[in-house]
Amino acid sequence: MSGRGVGGYGAGVGAGLGGRAASVDFHLDMMCPYAYQTSLWIREVRARTGLEISWRFFSLEEINRADGKKHPWEREWSYGWSLMRVGALLRRRGMEHLDAWYGTVGRALHVDGQKPHRPDVARELLATMGLDPGLVDAAIADPTTSDEVLAEHRRVTQAGGFGVPTLFFPDGQCLFGPVLIDPPAGESAERLWDAVVAWTEFPHLYEIQRPKSRSDAEQIAATFRPYLQARDWVSIDRGTIVDFGTPPRSAGAQERIR
Repeated sequence: MSGRGVGGYGAGVGAGLGGRAASVDFHLDMMCPYAYQTSLWIREVRARTGLEISWRFFSLEEINRADGKKHPWEREWSYGWSLMRVGALLRRRGMEHLDAWYGTVGRALHVDGQKPHRPDVARELLATMGLDPGLVDAAIADPTTSDEVLAEHRRVTQAGGFGVPTLFFPDGQCLFGPVLIDPPAGESAERLWDAVVAWTEFPHLYEIQRPKSRSDAEQIAATFRPYLQARDWVSIDRGTIVDFGTPPRSAGAQERIR
């Protein structure tokens, strides 16, 4: 499942102390509440270990697109796709700019219940970061930002991936997850990272999944309440509309705009 050598993937990565990966590519969709929770955890790992995170893109709108509907790049404005295009433009200035953009958008949607997927709100968020709100329009006017998002989306699908968060490791291995709602901190965050990295020791270990109880579903719904109140779409899990008040079929609900 190697994506190395494509669009600069794999550059500057290597093994760290104790066998830990020194870097990881983290594919995200800014609209996904699960990916946001995982991003909080991976940021904690970075703060404690010096892990290098390269933020990459994946579109839940595209992977869940219904037959006959427009691709997200065919729309004048397309929620997560457009926010990632802004991120692509910011990343050209340095990964730290995309890092900050994802953090700002994610907090606005998944914590504060705002609607960053609306252009006017996206512009306001850029202004709060001390950046030119016109970067939203500049990103949409530049077709190469869409090309970047699509290339990174296809990297995941070509590896057999289907959602976010998806991680690519220095040796080219690809894992979906971890999927969680209570990102661990401190030493617990490091232990989870070690467990995830250990998975790469076993290239034919494909899946371990914890069934979700009614109580789990209620906790997920409570954690995602700001997102659920702010979204202007339905959530889709591989063709099925997800009701966050009942146990979902699988982790990692994905989005479709109807």
